[in-house]
Amino acid sequence: MRVALVHYHLQGGGVTRIVCHQQKALGRRGIATVALIGKPPAVSDAGDFRVVPGLQYEADRPSVSPDELADQMRAAASAALGGPPDLWHVHNHSLGKNLVLPLALRCLAARGERFLFQLHDFAEDGRPANYRAMLAAMAAGRQQTLARLLYPRGEHLHYAVLNRRDYRFLREAGLDVGHVHLLLNPVDLGPVKWEASPVAAGQEPFWLYPTRAIRRKNLGEFLLWSALAPRDTRFGTTSGPENPAEQPRYRFWRLLAGELGLPVQFEMVGPGGPSFAELLRRADVAVTTSVAEGFGMAFLEPWSLGVPVFGRNLPEIVPRTGGGGVDLPWTYERLDVPLDWLGGVQIERAAHEGLHRNLAAYGRCPGKDDVLRVLAAWIREGRIDFGRLDEPLQEIVLRRLVIARAQSALVAPNELPEPASLRASVQENQSVLRTRYTLARYGEAVESVYLQVAGSAETAIDYLDGEVLLDRFLAPERLTLLRVD
Repeated sequence: MRVALVHYHLQGGGVTRIVCHQQKALGRRGIATVALIGKPPAVSDAGDFRVVPGLQYEADRPSVSPDELADQMRAAASAALGGPPDLWHVHNHSLGKNLVLPLALRCLAARGERFLFQLHDFAEDGRPANYRAMLAAMAAGRQQTLARLLYPRGEHLHYAVLNRRDYRFLREAGLDVGHVHLLLNPVDLGPVKWEASPVAAGQEPFWLYPTRAIRRKNLGEFLLWSALAPRDTRFGTTSGPENPAEQPRYRFWRLLAGELGLPVQFEMVGPGGPSFAELLRRADVAVTTSVAEGFGMAFLEPWSLGVPVFGRNLPEIVPRTGGGGVDLPWTYERLDVPLDWLGGVQIERAAHEGLHRNLAAYGRCPGKDDVLRVLAAWIREGRIDFGRLDEPLQEIVLRRLVIARAQSALVAPNELPEPASLRASVQENQSVLRTRYTLARYGEAVESVYLQVAGSAETAIDYLDGEVLLDRFLAPERLTLLRVD
């Protein structure tokens, strides 16, 4: 079988890792692959690749028509593979990073080429600028036209997603069961020792957030835990954001942590310091407070290094225990603080303004009961979920707890577990990772999907209902202010 993998780049990041994993896993199964990318790779473990400049991000790509890009891609893939690909495996084509690529793929699909579209992220989910750019440039402002271009449907066109939420949304938008596939990412940090990290006697407990501290990672909640922790506890993060737009909020949290004397060290992975894996192995516990993920690697990777995980659970993203998932012995779905610390009027105003901004960014307006739906999701029994708040509101809560630490009794949950109590799940979870999340198992799963795609009959093309996707992602109950610009 010959397969062309398509992505904008191999410059690092989550999707790059998956493309590299796919080439490695499929190569071991005798499947020939080539990665078509917009510029030479920056990672050392890239497999066979060909550069097609028209695949670069919109700001960098040369001027090219959809037909020209389709022809260039097919010629590059055929030259590398010794013949035309049996199928195309395309990553994140609908995210708005390149406004010609979806049209080129539509050209190829109309010629009968077989496709697996793997969606790691959605422009409909917290990326309104990308969505508006596609709507204006590709569809003359017509949303159904955009859906026709982004989400073609036919017997020879299949989709892959990373989590149950996206699977459900695509089904509700019109994909049948046989054409949408749940592909769980592999967990591979290189050679690891499958044992629990030793805990040094007398050493201060070290709680690490192994993440790039972008806004949706909810850094304010991580700082809140540092304020509630016993005084001999240390906290750290691995990396800061690379996106300049993320820098002001990140600097705000760093300055506030310093002002309040919180025991947090930032950006511990860097030149002259430990690697990501080395630092993670030094941690007693890995923390995640993220409010939005595509797959939730932070819930899985630490266990492979013998490090237990604590933090905010995302049940629609993280595989359930017993269904391919790991045991998460101490996670929470809400971190509730008293509503009267912030004031009901202020929260209702924040919900109203946040909902209006979020919907307006996609050309929509709230319904008459939408604000009530937001508040019903945010507030329970006189308490509001801290993760739904934006930075100014989170700051109010954090300052209050630092000044009046005794009031932490009103937060739920309000205590960190003992690291030792979390470690009982290490061996069990490592067993799950060794059997369900290996590269070998991943290669089997991907090949199984490929066989279904390659065996599909060519049919006429229609499209999914893009309005349904917007409805699902923009539902008022899902509103989190950290995802509203």
